[in-house]
Amino acid sequence: MHLVTIETNGHAHPGVIAGDEVLDLSAAGQFMPDARSVPPTIRGLLAAGAIALDRVRDLRDQALEGRGSIAHQLRESGALLRLDQVRLRAPIEDPGMVLAGGMNYHEHLKEMNTPAPDRPVSFVKSSAAIIGPADPIILPPACPDMVDWEGEFSAVFGRECHNVSADDALQYIAGYTLINDVSARDWVAPIFQAQGVMGPIHAWEHNLLGKQFPTFCPLGPVIATADEIADPGKVNITTTLNGQLMQSACTDDLVFSLPQLIEYYSRFYRFLPGDIITTGSPSGVGYGRNPKVFMRAGDVVAVRVAGIGTLSNRVVAS
Repeated sequence: MHLVTIETNGHAHPGVIAGDEVLDLSAAGQFMPDARSVPPTIRGLLAAGAIALDRVRDLRDQALEGRGSIAHQLRESGALLRLDQVRLRAPIEDPGMVLAGGMNYHEHLKEMNTPAPDRPVSFVKSSAAIIGPADPIILPPACPDMVDWEGEFSAVFGRECHNVSADDALQYIAGYTLINDVSARDWVAPIFQAQGVMGPIHAWEHNLLGKQFPTFCPLGPVIATADEIADPGKVNITTTLNGQLMQSACTDDLVFSLPQLIEYYSRFYRFLPGDIITTGSPSGVGYGRNPKVFMRAGDVVAVRVAGIGTLSNRVVAS
């Protein structure tokens, strides 16, 4: 099942994809009584648990099967819309946390001339940077020249999660989505040049600040429920720039698997429904190329995983 947030008359509504259409769960209640109890956001839907997800699955199936005249009524009322006519927003626009994994693909570490860490590395990505599919990535006016892509396979929590084992970790995941960890790379080189005690600390922090600009967290296009991804440890992910393949990897190249990441970070964080954890960027980033390649105004960057879809965004000048 694929959960989405759609925009209707300027308002965000939870939805579910039904074939080549989208069922607006907020608008469907007139004809589908069970839709009236669906929370008004995807984050709220995840917090409501398995019962709510099963209800949405049944509503989707009703729309697909077109029981009686219900599909016609839904289309006539605008509650069942063609997917190509709908504006998709980020499926979760306000997660309490986006925990972004880093230094977690062996091949990416090689291209960045960085040794593999002995424990997971992460940072918190600002949720204020989130944009949806087709929203523009805006080049920051102060540092527009070294803006890079990082397509990342990501998991969405469906239950409160704290201090869990790797063996149990995936039980807390409601589904999967994609994030492009857009990064201004102006402050990468100083990390390797910094000296003393505080120098490397400040250099690393400044590098992370280059990932926090507005629009630097494209998210989507959907949340694919956990049953859609057979094994998160064997997921192929690609990133293209203007149609040219830049990143192509499998999550079997991860230094730390998704369950290991959850086990480690749940010792410290209390993850809540709708929170997101990424698995890090594969190799093929612009900074790791020779010569380096960065995004320019007019470019289109697209991250894809089969079973989730394509997260595509155009780059624009500020």
